[in-house]
Amino acid sequence: MLKPVSTHKCTNGNQFTLSALSKLTGLTGKSMNGENGNNLLRALRPEDHSIIEPYLNLVELPAGKTLYRPGDHVQTVYFPCGTAIAAYIVELPEGKGVETALIGREGAMGGIVSQGRLPSYSRCTVQTGGKFLTIRAEVLEEVKERSDSIRHLFSRYADCMMAQIFQSVACNASHNIDQRAAKWIIATYERTGSRVLRITQDQLAEMLGVGRSYITRVIARFKDDGIVQTGWRQLSVTNLEAIQSIACDCNEHVKRHFGEVLAGVYPSN
Repeated sequence: MLKPVSTHKCTNGNQFTLSALSKLTGLTGKSMNGENGNNLLRALRPEDHSIIEPYLNLVELPAGKTLYRPGDHVQTVYFPCGTAIAAYIVELPEGKGVETALIGREGAMGGIVSQGRLPSYSRCTVQTGGKFLTIRAEVLEEVKERSDSIRHLFSRYADCMMAQIFQSVACNASHNIDQRAAKWIIATYERTGSRVLRITQDQLAEMLGVGRSYITRVIARFKDDGIVQTGWRQLSVTNLEAIQSIACDCNEHVKRHFGEVLAGVYPSN
């Protein structure tokens, strides 16, 4: 039998009911909005949201937190809220990794459409820290059994995520490192709304599956052209139009597919 999760533990140890948090932060329910909530959950009909909401738990996770490693049993589904972002990274035998999908408030990580045992194929890591709504994977399965429209919504999202992964494969094979770096910067900006990206050059190199020396040269060119500035563990975009002109159009293809399958869910700034 489903057992509702109704409390949240903040970093200071205080406990709040989820319904109280919804009134304070707009993270859940009809008051959820695209800036501080999760757009995928916001797309649920009110009657469907009333089914899933009692089982959601609000947590705050730091950048760098690993949610799953390859082979881990996926027990929790995560819905990034607001500016929080996570990334799926496929680890390669030589110790390198490459990002296959960046997930913000438009989506979720975990067993969205899977059933039965859920071993993780790739590593999933929090890229930009923030608030996440979570639900146990086994509970989500029971919730989907209670509502066809919830199941269909998550199936449509799975289609969108697959489109993003397909586009990522094509992008990695077809576009140069400058285009891909600019695309990643734009994708992160769209999800956070901030021109200040909390990332190191080592992390960006891993996201793009290249060596640190490649990224160092790319960022140096961007700096020389007055497009970005660097600081301690951050990258600041000073000329958004210029970085958009360098980026490949892969993000636009993904956004277009989201618009056709899940209109209004993909972040826009």
